[in-house]
Amino acid sequence: MASPDMAVGPDDVPDDTTGDTPRDGPGDAEALDAYSRAVVAVADAVLPSVASLAVTLPRGAGAGSASVVTADGFLLTSAHVVAGADVAEATFSDGTRMRADVVGRDPLSDLAVLHARGDVPRPVELGDAARLRVGQLVVALGNPLGLAGSVTAGIVSALGRSLPTGNGRVVDEVIQTDAALNPGNSGGVLADSAGRMVGVNTAVAGIGVGLAVPVNATTRGIVTQLMTTGRVRRAFLGIVGAQVPLPPPVAAKVGAPTGLQVADVTTGSPAAEAGLRRGDVVVELDGRRVASVTALQRAMVQDAIGRRAEVTVWRNGALVDVVVYPRELA
Repeated sequence: MASPDMAVGPDDVPDDTTGDTPRDGPGDAEALDAYSRAVVAVADAVLPSVASLAVTLPRGAGAGSASVVTADGFLLTSAHVVAGADVAEATFSDGTRMRADVVGRDPLSDLAVLHARGDVPRPVELGDAARLRVGQLVVALGNPLGLAGSVTAGIVSALGRSLPTGNGRVVDEVIQTDAALNPGNSGGVLADSAGRMVGVNTAVAGIGVGLAVPVNATTRGIVTQLMTTGRVRRAFLGIVGAQVPLPPPVAAKVGAPTGLQVADVTTGSPAAEAGLRRGDVVVELDGRRVASVTALQRAMVQDAIGRRAEVTVWRNGALVDVVVYPRELA
């Protein structure tokens, strides 16, 4: 029996584990290996389909990334990457270079489509950002400056963010991730662990904060319109507003705590012609709740152009219905 004051060495410490297994347990090493395998698999599957874009403009040059989304050569990137350009040079990770024509861009969603003048690698598989969950593994891939490709991994930090654009509107349902976005990665791929594209990398919002436009039903429709017509048609009412809380009785009646208070009405706009005025609080559009500017923007799609719509507003202590005919946003 050891003396009470005898020093105990590391070899004398009882060990609950057996054999040579580290005391952290096998799960840690296995988890790390699984993480690495997932990232490597995504890189192997996606990087060949990601191109570097070099854009020459009258006032200088720009750069970004793009991904192949169709077998016949359509590429998807960020609108700001090709702003002011009609053509770009696409360079893939295997060194293949080709010219790509800008088919259409939509600054309101920060998406643009190009068409390559040559054979392209296989398309990236498109996923659905609506199925993402906070904490989920995502991988950001780009091909900045024509280098061998850039891969960073992280998690979905937040969902449903809004990204302001230069014209006062916002991109909805933006994905926030801590996967580092390197210079030139704008327009590149944000992929899930299965290698499916769930976002288009668009901005760095701060240290450890990257943003991506989601790939979902809405953006798929935008991409299709850009491919076929080169533009995205939207409706507009012509009001400027801000989200405000509703009085409790009104909130209970319409089923929403907030509405959109009209701060200004554009002269000659559909809203002005319908009689909407400053101080009105919009609460519904065709029976759908309008709790914010974003909610109103979502309703101003192509199908709304020229179609009769009923707007319910809170005015002078009463709910009032106003009929409007949205026009196309120029």
